[in-house]
Amino acid sequence: MKKIKRIIRDVPQHWVGDGFPVRSLFSYGGGNEFDPFLLLDYAGPHEFSPSNSKRGVEVHPHKGFETVTILYRGELAHRDSSGGSGSLGPGDVQWMTAGNGIVHEEYHSEEFTRRGGTLEMVQLWVNLRSADKSTPPKYQDLRDNQFPRVKIDDGAGTARVIAGQFGDAHGAAATFSPINVWDMQLKAGKRANLKVPAGHTTVLIAQSGSVSVNESPMKAVELALFDRDGNSISIESETDSRVLVLTGEPLGEPVVGQGPFVMNSREEIYNAMEDLQAGKMGRLK
Repeated sequence: MKKIKRIIRDVPQHWVGDGFPVRSLFSYGGGNEFDPFLLLDYAGPHEFSPSNSKRGVEVHPHKGFETVTILYRGELAHRDSSGGSGSLGPGDVQWMTAGNGIVHEEYHSEEFTRRGGTLEMVQLWVNLRSADKSTPPKYQDLRDNQFPRVKIDDGAGTARVIAGQFGDAHGAAATFSPINVWDMQLKAGKRANLKVPAGHTTVLIAQSGSVSVNESPMKAVELALFDRDGNSISIESETDSRVLVLTGEPLGEPVVGQGPFVMNSREEIYNAMEDLQAGKMGRLK
């Protein structure tokens, strides 16, 4: 069994733009212990009143990694310089590969802005190998009904497989390196014994309810990081709960980042800034 390395609790909330009240459960500035994952922001749940003004984050760049947005409640609209665009509803996922450079914007959808409501979402940043940081930008618009649902043994609940593999089911998202993203609904009073890859960085985020992970209590919004040795974790759900489980093969490469750029050297960061200023990351039409 993988041992818990540490549990992150009581993370303060801050605003990203005027549309996303987030708790940053980890970020790349803390070193490589979450490799290949760079950042995880948990937004909400937050109740927005009806409005006629756009709320969100205006045009900004990314380079060298991927952003994964998992929406639970609310509606989002997205546009990027690769031509990708779409509106996300509950259960949908946006997997954007920034690669060699992209600019995009993220806002509440017009309809959600007008009527108001609860927003809840996760945004995860996934690093790319140095050989893949020059890949052309790509946008995967993934809908809730594309993800297989798998029953967990002993009636413990259900796993929605966003990426990677759970049992015989394969997630809809295409990834550059071995990654699992499992969105799990757990039943009160049940225990889920999960097989996870040995050697992978493994992270569990308690999103709602109350659980005990390897006998350690957790509640929303808290995160457990596990040692890479071992190939299983145990989750006992005290109430009906939702958890997000991430595993990824570490890339083992230098991480040099500045804001929206994550590369392997300081020189590459300077080059990214020059590319942005020269318009090489494209523009929104």
